[in-house]
Amino acid sequence: MQETFTVYLIETRPMDAVTEGHNPAPDSLWRRYSEFELLRNYLVVTYPFAVVPPLPEKRAEFVWHKLSADNMDPDFVERRRVGLENFLLRVASHSVLSNDKILQHFLTEVRRRSADSRLRALSATFRVRNPDKVADRLYGVYKVHGNYGRVFSEWSAIEKEMGDGLQSAGHHMDAYAASIDDILEEEEHYADQLKEYLFYAEALRAVCRKHELTQFELEVASQDLVSKKQQREELATGIVRTFSFKGMTSKLFGQEAPEQREARLRLLEELIAEGEDAVRDKTAEVQEHVEKAWVDMQRFKEQKDKDLREALVSYALMQISMCKKGMQVWSNAKECFLKM
Repeated sequence: MQETFTVYLIETRPMDAVTEGHNPAPDSLWRRYSEFELLRNYLVVTYPFAVVPPLPEKRAEFVWHKLSADNMDPDFVERRRVGLENFLLRVASHSVLSNDKILQHFLTEVRRRSADSRLRALSATFRVRNPDKVADRLYGVYKVHGNYGRVFSEWSAIEKEMGDGLQSAGHHMDAYAASIDDILEEEEHYADQLKEYLFYAEALRAVCRKHELTQFELEVASQDLVSKKQQREELATGIVRTFSFKGMTSKLFGQEAPEQREARLRLLEELIAEGEDAVRDKTAEVQEHVEKAWVDMQRFKEQKDKDLREALVSYALMQISMCKKGMQVWSNAKECFLKM
């Protein structure tokens, strides 16, 4: 059975040519959604300190009343295309991620095997639950107005003196109810912006998990180093400060020969030197991760504040416009009723 899937066209132009005033033909290639997933997973693993932008949802699990849940539905495919474009724009504007060679291969080279194999080798899976529907309230409001329109129209058929006024009021209600598609489409746009930052939560958790892991590895290495130093001290002085199986065997069967003791001391010295190097490296790794993660989280915070402020202000203006439209509808209906 033949597999059906959607591919997305990516077009890129060199920035040097654009800044110089030239407009060369764009380089273009096609990518599947699964390839975008591999790219993002690679970025998450390779840059654990970075807040990697999220991808749009793969399946239409979060839908409006007028949007099909079919993954091949044109409206859903277009929404996902916008989300993928936004993902690439955010990655391309990132000071670190934008310089990655695998990203450049993804944008410019078709089916590069080495890049694709590296993406798959570093693939990881992250999932975030989808938010609940937020269009039910609006849909209910407009549905009520649609019912008003039907009631007034049917009522006008049996009322001679009030018929014209009821019929006109019904038309105003029907027009208001019919505008739900435009309003829901606008709400859908704002919801997609908010959903993007909901999905960002997993990217932030990934950065924190990496910090916890490196900190844990540092603590394990430090504890191992302390244990090795204690063993060296006990072996050098012959005084066992803690209970151990080795100490019991020494008491039962006598002390080790000087040659064995010297050999063990040399081995412990080597292990301690390696342990100190490991602790030093892990400490540097933790500090580097914290510093880079802090810088990137500050960048993300500024981006988030700016984007959410613009989205919420635009959403408030849309709600104000919708309310004004509703008031105008009822003012027109009032005029119709007064003429009866």
